[in-house]
Amino acid sequence: MGATRRKTRHGSSTSQTGSGLLEEDEATSLLDRPQAPAAEEKDEPVTWMSIPRKGQLIVLACARLSEPLVQTSLRSYLFYQLKSFDPNLPDSAIASQAGIMQSAFAAAQLCTAMLWGRFSDQGGRKRVLLIGLFGTTISVLGFGFSTTFSQAMAFRIMGGALNGNVGVMRTMISEIVQDKKYQSRAFLLLPMCANAGIIIGPVLGGLLANPAESYPQWFGGIPWLMKFPYAPPNLLNACFLGMAACAVFFALDETHELHGQDDDTGRRCGRRIVGFVRNLLGKKQEPADTRLSDGESRDGLNDPESSRPTKRNTPRYNKKLPFRRIFTYNVICTLIAHSLLAFSQGTYQNIFFIFLSTPVLDPTNHPSQPPIFFTGGLGLTPVKVGFSMAILGVIGIVLQICLYPTISTRLGTVRAWRIFLYLFPVVYAATPFLALIPSRSPPPEPKTGPLVWAALTAVIFIRTLAGTFSTPAMAILINNCSPHPSVLGTIHGMGQSASSAARTIGPALGGWLLGAGLDHGVVGTAFWGLALMAVVTIVASNFVRDGNGHEIWLEGDEDVENDT
Repeated sequence: MGATRRKTRHGSSTSQTGSGLLEEDEATSLLDRPQAPAAEEKDEPVTWMSIPRKGQLIVLACARLSEPLVQTSLRSYLFYQLKSFDPNLPDSAIASQAGIMQSAFAAAQLCTAMLWGRFSDQGGRKRVLLIGLFGTTISVLGFGFSTTFSQAMAFRIMGGALNGNVGVMRTMISEIVQDKKYQSRAFLLLPMCANAGIIIGPVLGGLLANPAESYPQWFGGIPWLMKFPYAPPNLLNACFLGMAACAVFFALDETHELHGQDDDTGRRCGRRIVGFVRNLLGKKQEPADTRLSDGESRDGLNDPESSRPTKRNTPRYNKKLPFRRIFTYNVICTLIAHSLLAFSQGTYQNIFFIFLSTPVLDPTNHPSQPPIFFTGGLGLTPVKVGFSMAILGVIGIVLQICLYPTISTRLGTVRAWRIFLYLFPVVYAATPFLALIPSRSPPPEPKTGPLVWAALTAVIFIRTLAGTFSTPAMAILINNCSPHPSVLGTIHGMGQSASSAARTIGPALGGWLLGAGLDHGVVGTAFWGLALMAVVTIVASNFVRDGNGHEIWLEGDEDVENDT
């Protein structure tokens, strides 16, 4: 029973080296196991509306949306906020500080993400999610009112240490939607929220940053805005995070197999609030047993008098996989590939927006010899940086809704992921050449003109196309590489730790290389180094396979599966 093996939907066992076709079609369900025959399921069309338990997924999506708003809003004005701490610092030093700032957040996540994952496996997912949201709220408020680099750094570290939400959210999605045929859409929700945040966050951050200087006719002379010029966008971010925390507390069910039936004060209060509102509106209370086809009530909440979520057919595994047995060959290969991809993506996101904000240099004072020796950035203001990020978000959402599910289903998760990884070296190598695009305005004025924006949009499009397929596919592969359902939260915590480790080193190193490149007249140094890293990621992807989420079977697992 302790041997490693695979199990089909009907209970028969196959060896780990069984048919590749069977691996792709095999279900990884832990909850709500389907009752219809497998042959009939294949014929059912998979659409966005057919995803089960949509109400719960919407709550998770709202919680996820609040965090990209914070991160992307920050990037639109980070260069200028750091500059405000010490206006005498050169641009190369500001670029290095920005990298250190991003790395500090990731370093704190590295130290705690796996602990949050283990805690969610032992005490439930929902409480970890709430701690992360409230911790991030406090950290953004502190960051907005910081007046020195060290203060801002301390609050960023605090935000990273208290937030392990990405791994926990991915775990909850896998427990809400277990059938593999829905995974390409369900796991796409979190990246879609990130792209929505990229659209909204930078625009709001650019518009609200330093309002006393940007809108002197309205806000000039207000003392607290002059002392804390970058507090307004952070106050708005704190409101978003607070609303997300309330939505999780009142409307989200616990998905952990052992804690899902525990009394939940938040859900009980949420049902009573819904019942009170329905009574005020004169609507008749819906019976508790009236459900939609996906197992939820029509308003997404159960009967107000019920204190527990709808009982589901949940397997409860008597034994938990020991930590020393977690590191299977596929887990190791998947985490390595994930960390390499996170390294290049996280570093690029940091230095790209610093590069956009870096002033345009006059070629007469800084001679250039393309294609290697040239320097300077695009000199975009926070509003224009926000607009460029919004372009990225719009393109990403369109691609994710219209393109990703179809191509991922046709090619398979692993194959589509490997193919689109080849776009990363291209976009990384091409980015610094934006500094050479002719501008309508002379240096040191910010670059303007249709040619500049056409080139910038092309770079953003290729980057977004690559990310559209790599990010959700990587989340699915991490979920499916889990060797046993009892350590699913730990696996996602390890995935976030691997990502945080890469994002700890990457942005700091990338910021330093960008600063060194600006000093020595080779602005492409950091970007071309990332292109080489992307090639290494392509090589590593060949060792990753799509697992089934239950590679190792412990004593008693088969009996639990047969009883559900």
